[in-house]
Amino acid sequence: MESDRERVRPTANTYAVMLLAWLRFNPDSDSPVHLSGTEVHDPMSLLRNIIGRQIAPALVVADRAFTTNEEATEAIKALSRAAIQMGLSSVVNELGLADNLGRQVDDPLQDVPEAIPVMKAKRTEDGSVSELATEQQPQPAGDIPFNLETLRRHLGQVILARRVLSEDVVLRQRLLEQSVYNVAVERMKHQAELFDQLGLPNKSLHSTDLRTWMWHWHEKLQARIAAELTNLEAEERVLARLKRRPKDETMFSPFLKLLKPEKLSLITVLELMHLHGSGGVQDGMKTARALLAVGRAVESEHKAEMCKKNNISVPNSNPTRPGDQNIFTNLGYRDLHARRIAARKYMEDAEEWTSEWSQLVRVKVGSFLVDCLMDVATVQRSVKDPRTGEIITEEQPAFFHSYEYQRGHKLGVIKFNPAVADRMSKDPIAETLHPRHLPMLVKPKPWLSYNNGGYLYNRTWAMRFKESREQEIYLRHASDAGRLELVFAGLDVLGSTPWRINRRVFDVVLQVWNSGDRFAKIPPAVPDEPEPVRPDNMEFDNKAKAIFHERQKAWMQAKAANHSDRCSINYKVEIARAFLGDTIYLPHNVDFRGRAYPVPPHLNHIGDDLSRGLLLFGESKPLGARGLRWLKIHLANLAGYDKASFDERVEFVHEHLADIVDSAEHPLDGKRWWTKADDPWQCLATCIELKAALDLPDPESYECALPVHQDGTCNGLQHYAALGGDAVGAAQVNLAAADRPSDVYTYVAKMVEESIQRDLKHDHQFAKLLAGKISRKVVKQTVMTTVYGVTFVGARDQIERQLKDRGDIPPEQCWLGASYLAKKVLASIGDLFQGAKEIQTWLNTCARLIAKSIPQDRLVQSLAEPAAGGAKPKRGNQPRWKKEQMTSVVWTTPLGLPIVQPYRSVKRKQVMTALQTVFISDPNVPSTVNSQKQASAFPPNFIHSLDATHMMLTALECRSQGLAFASVHDSYWTHASSIDQMNAIIRDTFIALHSSDVLGALAQEFRERYADYKVPLVALRGPGFKRLNLEPETLNVSPEDIEVLKESESKAEEAEEEALLIEEDEEGELDGVEGEGEGEGEVKEEKPKRRRAKRGSKTDDIETRLAGKFVNLIDILPPLPEKGKFDVKAIKESQYFFS
Repeated sequence: MESDRERVRPTANTYAVMLLAWLRFNPDSDSPVHLSGTEVHDPMSLLRNIIGRQIAPALVVADRAFTTNEEATEAIKALSRAAIQMGLSSVVNELGLADNLGRQVDDPLQDVPEAIPVMKAKRTEDGSVSELATEQQPQPAGDIPFNLETLRRHLGQVILARRVLSEDVVLRQRLLEQSVYNVAVERMKHQAELFDQLGLPNKSLHSTDLRTWMWHWHEKLQARIAAELTNLEAEERVLARLKRRPKDETMFSPFLKLLKPEKLSLITVLELMHLHGSGGVQDGMKTARALLAVGRAVESEHKAEMCKKNNISVPNSNPTRPGDQNIFTNLGYRDLHARRIAARKYMEDAEEWTSEWSQLVRVKVGSFLVDCLMDVATVQRSVKDPRTGEIITEEQPAFFHSYEYQRGHKLGVIKFNPAVADRMSKDPIAETLHPRHLPMLVKPKPWLSYNNGGYLYNRTWAMRFKESREQEIYLRHASDAGRLELVFAGLDVLGSTPWRINRRVFDVVLQVWNSGDRFAKIPPAVPDEPEPVRPDNMEFDNKAKAIFHERQKAWMQAKAANHSDRCSINYKVEIARAFLGDTIYLPHNVDFRGRAYPVPPHLNHIGDDLSRGLLLFGESKPLGARGLRWLKIHLANLAGYDKASFDERVEFVHEHLADIVDSAEHPLDGKRWWTKADDPWQCLATCIELKAALDLPDPESYECALPVHQDGTCNGLQHYAALGGDAVGAAQVNLAAADRPSDVYTYVAKMVEESIQRDLKHDHQFAKLLAGKISRKVVKQTVMTTVYGVTFVGARDQIERQLKDRGDIPPEQCWLGASYLAKKVLASIGDLFQGAKEIQTWLNTCARLIAKSIPQDRLVQSLAEPAAGGAKPKRGNQPRWKKEQMTSVVWTTPLGLPIVQPYRSVKRKQVMTALQTVFISDPNVPSTVNSQKQASAFPPNFIHSLDATHMMLTALECRSQGLAFASVHDSYWTHASSIDQMNAIIRDTFIALHSSDVLGALAQEFRERYADYKVPLVALRGPGFKRLNLEPETLNVSPEDIEVLKESESKAEEAEEEALLIEEDEEGELDGVEGEGEGEGEVKEEKPKRRRAKRGSKTDDIETRLAGKFVNLIDILPPLPEKGKFDVKAIKESQYFFS
């Protein structure tokens, strides 16, 4: 019948019988039948024929050939597995609905209401914005934001797949990782077809719907791409024959042919819409960023398709079990490495990865596609003629190219037509959620190499590097040499921790969310701040006018922030709802300093209080006596009572037991005690767990899955105190044993208050203003970030925010008051942690010298080049050797992870495109380092690498002893009953880390790594030289040169030192997460050149005298600071070290 040799054609009943026969008699069944010489129709071939015959799969599984529910269910599962293998998500949806209609099994989402989505204001026909009503269950008139609708549609598929394949999580994970573009094209097509079916006479109604516009652009663009691609190929063939192609020109038509025009069109439309409002461009985006984003998206989609096409098999993680060979022994390490190499070989045989595309290819591909879209994408705009009343309609381009000035720089931008921009107003499309970055339903793929692990079918990197080719090279070499086994094992441990959604907390969150009210850090559906009132005297009083405009601007910013926060929480609620009842996993990778982060960005344990409150461990453990005690201590910590002794915290819980029970039983209609906590949602989750335990006859037998935290006390300062053996600092951060926990923030606040009291005697203006107002909260953030390189400006801004929040200081006085306080706080910290300041200075000086150094072979070559050319260098040009100062600070963590600081003076390459000339940074092109940034960033980055090492060691040892483990940098989580065991591990690993000579090993690594590096003598001028205390004999130079160095006060060096003191970390790289997306450092348009400062004749004389003179870097590295008497083993006796 399939070959049409028979007069009868197959029907739904035919396929049902064939499917039933396969289920009963396939080779893996209880009664297998082997047919020789006969084509066997498995579910995949049957489904292919079913679709070819245009028969609905739901009709097949509903046929009367299936006489029992069990047979019908098995048929649905078999066809669903085949559909996922074939990438047919729509068939999975159809079968999921069919299964749901006939299934009698309980559905985890059966009694869970949907979350009311965030709505953006909807404009009426006359252009006004409809009001959003606030009711008990608000149903505001508006549209669901574009990216939120995408998420809801994709999660709907996840829910349907669970109904039909509840136990086959691997296939469900495959469906979860399928391309976002497949979801988007179905949604836009359905929307356009719906309007056509309605037969609306007024075609202008079509143009008011964003999704319909996008579908029509997509239809026109795919035809345009197919035609232009043919022309491009012909043009490239002609150029190849004529040999007129420039040397650096790349033929990019082969890259465009990797995907079908339909997919290329859809990627282009979606990526441009997602970039709306990015990079500070209102109603548009920077051209260079748009071109690179589209090119990168094409590359990613091609690689995802290659993965799905190759049907990758994934070996099991096989984590270390209690009693297994300990991985910290040599034998255990070799065994771990051998297993990983074997698994990597197995994976590589099944994968077909392509090499990375260059930036030039990405920009060329993006330029071709964006140019095509701008030619074909149009919108209809209508306006009423005010004189005649006639409606005038005009077809206009949806996008246009323009230029803007930002900070004095001319930038090329792609702008949206006002009609499109109006439809997208207040729609956070730039914050796109990619379905590949959702939690996983199976354990992540073990990390087999630096770019192979995590998600099953989509490539993930073990490190988040910011377009730094150098970082990638070091990581790849370390991976190939087998030196990253412990790092990979640590990431496997973190990723294999199972999680589930806390249903009790989720129900409360959903009720609050759907009410639309402001409650417990959830913003309201409708902003509740009143709009500033326009003053009557505004027209003739300039001061009143300025104040009103400032308040109006602040109100608009607060309104936009409310919408943004609401959308962010909407993501979390939708994702949590979709995964109710499932066990989920969070694959991890590290930033360039080694700090681990979950790859799924929205719902994870590193997120905010709401995210943490929604998560439980996937496994429960009985509390026991100690676990019950730690659960109470944890609750006191969350309530903000965390500076007392452990016994006092337990007593605090006993005193508030009635409030705790009321919070658990009546979270919304009771006293709401839990909402007063510092972390309300985590507090509620703990109240529920504690109440459930106390309700049992034996509370200690309660099976608890709540993560309980152990947090370090200003962990960066703990590492500094241990490195320097600083007994005074160690006592302040709980390294030393004490009856009560020390609170360094309160101590610094008291020191600052005492200093203010002394100034008060001299009638100081700001001392009078701030006396008695220096609380712990005012100084906490500055003390915490001192160890991470906070500058004076950064400290001032932190303190200014805290002073404004107090509300009892005039706003106009806060900035000056914060400047006064910042000096006091920084001075107090320097006095208290003298050892930390000395180590910071040593790290900073080493980094500054390394950044100025040049390898000897490059130095010889650079000095020889001018002579070879024969021409004299032009006056005012930099010496050739200055262009060779490309040395980054590189070090290796105790776990073998190479850390490369990425701070360079980025070189940009000019690329001509159809839209404009853009400048892109090529990570493969060598460029000089930013010595100032290298020096200022090294101390905090080094401390971050140490706390990351401590966390990884703790994770590995916890897994070795059979404990569940999760971490948020310096906050370690496990079951309540395992806290004592984890506490012992935390102390043992910290002692093991710092019992080795960490700073000594770093100094030795510098001497070996930079053994043949030279530093120009002229680079040692200025105040920094005096700190080195160098002698002529050490430098092997004349005493006269030393005198010149000592006497010279280089203005350039002084300016650099001052800039270092007041530098703000604009990129947030010192104490934040390294970003993965396209940043300002990747793609920029041309900037005007800065004028050079005039050089004095004295400076020229000094440079002339010292020119061509170099010293060995290792000869001038400063000696290590003297170590104090504190013995790190004493922390074994400190019960508050982590608490």
